[in-house]
Amino acid sequence: MKRRIVVALTGASGAVYGVRLLEELREANDVETHLVVSSAAWLNLATELDVGRARVEALADFSYSDKDIGATIASGSFSTDAMVVAPCSMRTLAGVATGLAGSLITRAADVTLKERRRLLLVTREAPLHLVHLRNMVTVTEMGGIIFPPVPAFYVGLDSLDAMVDQTVGRVLELIGIDSPLLRRWDGLKPGRAPED
Repeated sequence: MKRRIVVALTGASGAVYGVRLLEELREANDVETHLVVSSAAWLNLATELDVGRARVEALADFSYSDKDIGATIASGSFSTDAMVVAPCSMRTLAGVATGLAGSLITRAADVTLKERRRLLLVTREAPLHLVHLRNMVTVTEMGGIIFPPVPAFYVGLDSLDAMVDQTVGRVLELIGIDSPLLRRWDGLKPGRAPED
C-alpha cells in the first residue's frame, strides 16, 4: 500500500520548497500525494517561480481546493502518513496552533495532529515576534515539527538550489522517506580540527 502524504503550500515566500518536495515525492514509487494550495500560494508560485496551476497540480496524485472542507483529507478516517506545509505562513501556523480549521489546509493539519500523525511546518518568516514564537511552541507541544528552512552551510552548500535541496532532503527524512538530496555531516576532515 502506498504511503499517503499531504502537501500544502501557503502564502509565505518560498514556494520553491513545496514544488521541490512534490517533485521528489513524484519520484517515489510508494508514495501517493494529496495537494492543497492556498490562494496566496498561487500568487507566490506565479511571482517567485513563474509557474501556473496546471504544472503544480500535475506533480500530485490528487489536488483539492483550500475551500473544499468536504475533501477526504479533512477526515481522520482517511488514513495518511504525514502532512507537510511548505512554505508555512504565520497565518497558517496561527490557525494550526489555535485549532481554527477554517480552510482545508488548517483542517487537514488539525486532523493530522489529532490522529497523532506526523506534521511538519516549514515556517517562513523573519524576524519573529512573540506570538509567532508562542504559536511554534504550541504546535510543538501538540506533536508537530517546526522546520524553518535554515541553510546547513557546514555540508558545503554552494548554491541556492543546493540549499533548497538540503532542506527538502531533511523534510523527506523526517517523514520517513530516504532522500539522495540530503548531504550528511561526516565529521571534520583530518587536519581541519582547531588546535587546542
